[in-house]
Amino acid sequence: MITKFGSLFAGHVDLEDVGLDGPPVNERWLSDEHIATVFDKTQAIAQLMDRAGYETLWLAEHHFQREGYECIPNILMLGVHLAHLTQTLKIGCAFSVTPMWHPLRLAEDYATADHLTGGRIVFGVGRGYHTREVEVVGAPLLDGDANREMFEEQLDIIFKSFNESSFSHHGKYYDIPPKVPYRGYELEEVTLVPRPLNLPVECWQPIVSASERGLNFMAKHGIKGMIGGGAAAGGAAEQVIRAWQQVQANHGREMELGGDLIIGFSYHIADTEEQAIKEATSYFEEHMKMFAPLGFVRGLTDEQIAATADPQRARTAGLPTLRDAVEAGSWLCGPPELIIEKLMDVQERYPGLNQITVNNAVGTPERVILEQLDRFAKEVMPAFKN
Repeated sequence: MITKFGSLFAGHVDLEDVGLDGPPVNERWLSDEHIATVFDKTQAIAQLMDRAGYETLWLAEHHFQREGYECIPNILMLGVHLAHLTQTLKIGCAFSVTPMWHPLRLAEDYATADHLTGGRIVFGVGRGYHTREVEVVGAPLLDGDANREMFEEQLDIIFKSFNESSFSHHGKYYDIPPKVPYRGYELEEVTLVPRPLNLPVECWQPIVSASERGLNFMAKHGIKGMIGGGAAAGGAAEQVIRAWQQVQANHGREMELGGDLIIGFSYHIADTEEQAIKEATSYFEEHMKMFAPLGFVRGLTDEQIAATADPQRARTAGLPTLRDAVEAGSWLCGPPELIIEKLMDVQERYPGLNQITVNNAVGTPERVILEQLDRFAKEVMPAFKN
């Protein structure tokens, strides 16, 4: 039963001329002052969500985005700040790009945030998808196998550091600790200081490819999964949710369909479905312009992807429309009663599901995000919380 609601904000600043007729993504180059407005925007979103009864604001870690789309480089630091400005809202990491970190530094920073906020930071990890981010700091992404190997070794280390009073790890990428002399003895193990306030640590990871290896790794560590939201295609693929349930059972955890998952939906509320589609189309198009070249808009040809960066070609390239996304179920558009109906259907199909996120597309201005979150809280959430 759905009882918890969150929203994912990847960190875009307000942009001018959004949509297929606006500037190509690579031609946006914003000032430092403009990019820094992301912090006040995030604060406004967090404080409204806190007042309105949302469970979690999920933030995304990204780097070097002078275009203005994903401008929060340290979600743990920002999360601590937001926790001190709100009362009960949790701040979720969706996600810390783990290959860009030393695993022990990420573990330390999370544990510190856990103490400073009384447990209101939710841990989340991902492998990354921007070559400009991951490769620039010296970690692999173009080599997908190396990226996964490093990520899995990092998570093994992080969970050892969380759960063991002292530990060692000697693998392909990390030798922890190296055998060095220290104050009269040879170092053999280390201890994370501080360890998290709350154990075991709840951890979330995006489910994108849903490979057997990836799902089994998540089950091994008890990592929960987020489907849709952010760059990932929204909505829930039935076969992925059933595969998730089976993998959990294989690891000894029987759960109802949808258990230990969050499903993310993009949404826009208006008095009619037609009005909602009309109002949100430019935001949908800007989102597509950003993520299509990164492989997150399924089914596009190379020519269509290239057309998203050319306003002269985009309208005749046969690109997906918001109406297509609504029909596919990844977007919820329309009056509150229609959105309630669709979410009730999701709840019926996945009885183990207890939380979802409703997300605004990259390009949505602050004013609209706040209006939409407020309206959803007042006109949709009570149908489930009651």
